[in-house]
This record gives sequence, C-alpha cells and structure tokens, in this order.
Amino acid sequence: MLCATSLHPVRLRVVHALSGGRVLTTAQLCERMPEVPKVTMYRHVALLAEAGFLEVADEQRVRGAVERHYRLRQNRPAVDTDAAAAMTPEDHRRGFAAAMAVLIAEFNAYLDRDGADPVADGVSYRQGTLWLSPDELAQMTSELLAILDPWLANRPAPGRAPYLLSPVRFPVGPTSPGEEQT
Repeated sequence: MLCATSLHPVRLRVVHALSGGRVLTTAQLCERMPEVPKVTMYRHVALLAEAGFLEVADEQRVRGAVERHYRLRQNRPAVDTDAAAAMTPEDHRRGFAAAMAVLIAEFNAYLDRDGADPVADGVSYRQGTLWLSPDELAQMTSELLAILDPWLANRPAPGRAPYLLSPVRFPVGPTSPGEEQT
C-alpha cells in the first residue's frame, strides 16, 4: 500500500533528496545522509523503487558492480479508489502528510535553484471554497481530468519546463445530508 511504502522518515528524505529532477546513486544518497547506515539506505531505496516511486535513470559498471542512478518517477503511484476505501483515517492522515512533505520539498528545491523567479515562472498557490453537490463534484472532476489529459501526454522537449500540479480537495464544512452551513 502506498502509505506503508512512502511514510518512513528515511524514505521521505530520499524523496526530498531526489526532488527537483535530481538524479543520484545510492552511494550519493549515503553521502548526503551519513547518519543512515548504508544497508538501511540500500533497503529503503530498493523499497521505493519496487513501489514505483523511483526509476533507474542510468546504469554504469563500477569496479565490476552495476551502479544505478535513481530519479523520482514522473507519474508516481497514487492511491486509487479501492486502496483509499481500505485505508483508516490515520492512514489517510499519514498519506496526506507525506504528500504535503513531498510538495514542500519540491517547492523548496525550486526556490533554492539559481534564478528561481516565482512570478516569471507562473508559480501559483491558491485556495478557494467550492459549494458542490456530489453530482457537481463528480462532473467537475470529470471535466478537469478531460482538460488535463492532453497535457499529461506531453514529454520533455525544448522550450518545455516541468510543472508540478497538486490538486487537493476535501470537505471543509458539514457533510451530513440535510446539514447546511451558514
């Protein structure tokens, strides 16, 4: 399950270290986190790769062994409807915290780059409240996915920069039928 794989503190730090398009070997990750034993680091990197969070960007032979260079997968695993239904409220709390930690790590990596210019780069972080019935929510979700689908097919090309889009939605008021918020 996504939460069990991604929420360990060492794995979150690995995700953060690889944010912003960085490509690193496990040995380089060990150098960045010397307090984490090498065996532990290799185990956590392997778990993240098996779970689909990391992909191998390159492999090279070094002194008879294969050295893998890892990066975050562009389309990282997501919690599907069946997995979400099986999660406890505490699982959802941890999953959301992990997602926000990665989002913060990615944003910090962006701001730490030379020449980062949030205005020129079209950075946006806004919140708003939408009043929707269940049918309207389903329709809005379907329409948003239809709008985004062609753009998700884009691949790296000259003149293109990667943008992270992280929609988050949850009810902020009463959710019981017949209850109204004033």
